Amino acid sequence: MRTTLRAIEEREPGPRWCAELERLEPAYREWFLREGDAARPGYLTCRRALRDHMPELEPIYERLVDLAGGGDLNARLLSLYCPTPYLAGCSQAVWTRSEPMLVRNYDYSPRLWDATLWHTAWSGMPVIAMGDCLWGVLDGMNEAGLVVSLAFGGRKVVGEGFGIPLVLRYILETCDRTHEATAVLERVPSHMSYNITIVDADGAHATVFVAPDRPVAVTRRAIATNHQHIVEWRQFAHATATVDREVFLGHRANDPEETRERFVERFQQPPLFCTSFARGWGTLYTAIYEPQKGRSEFRWPHCTIQEAFDNFVELELPLDYSRHLQAGPPRPLEEWSEFDPYGEATA
Repeated sequence: MRTTLRAIEEREPGPRWCAELERLEPAYREWFLREGDAARPGYLTCRRALRDHMPELEPIYERLVDLAGGGDLNARLLSLYCPTPYLAGCSQAVWTRSEPMLVRNYDYSPRLWDATLWHTAWSGMPVIAMGDCLWGVLDGMNEAGLVVSLAFGGRKVVGEGFGIPLVLRYILETCDRTHEATAVLERVPSHMSYNITIVDADGAHATVFVAPDRPVAVTRRAIATNHQHIVEWRQFAHATATVDREVFLGHRANDPEETRERFVERFQQPPLFCTSFARGWGTLYTAIYEPQKGRSEFRWPHCTIQEAFDNFVELELPLDYSRHLQAGPPRPLEEWSEFDPYGEATA
């Protein structure tokens, strides 16, 4: 139930990234090999897929592979091509009145979270992002004012494509505006279904439903939880209350008396804030991104930190989720626990 968030600034991959690799690599190796080595694609397939779909990332990829000591396994893992299936909860919304803002809760297991907030400029574009999968992104913003955030799409289908955290990294490294980000999501394949919410400094926003087995859907929705057009995985939807959260957010966003700050505060309260840590998952943080100011904020019930491109503060923040321990969600998780990459029920 305890972990430490690290806020790290490293303009180019180097010793700080290597230290995080050393800390996280054993768990990622276990995850990568969970279904057996033969279940993951070979190096040449991974390298070709990265070059075909996200060529601008190739120099960064090569640098990271070198820092990781080379080797077939590390190169395949870092490509994030057809990785081991995984999923996460999440509620995310764009505040569309006056100055744009994206707010999101990330719901997952503390044990499986990288807990690393990065300030990088790996390809020249400054990025502040919550890391995942060693160089991927759960949510983040670039200096151009583009913000992205992911939520699991609530479907069991697994196909050929990239782990979505790497696609979000690619977007932040190469895109300035929402329409550019949606174009990336339309052409780069995802290995599972995800809901990607985007907003830029001009206030243009979208939620994009990606999936490995059907066309990408670009919508003008400002809200996303853990289903797409309709509920398709009923047990998961019930366990995570995805419809209840979506309806709640819709009502709050459309309430003319709702204030900006009150809207943010909702994410620290039920039904958005989840405390099912005894069952393996809960709200790990609330993120607030303000693209016009280049400012981000991360909240917990008893703590808040702020970061900005012109004032990024490196820190280590101990977090104790046992304070918010709850027995678990009211509905069984058995039917979706098979997708947990570490053998416990997570969402």
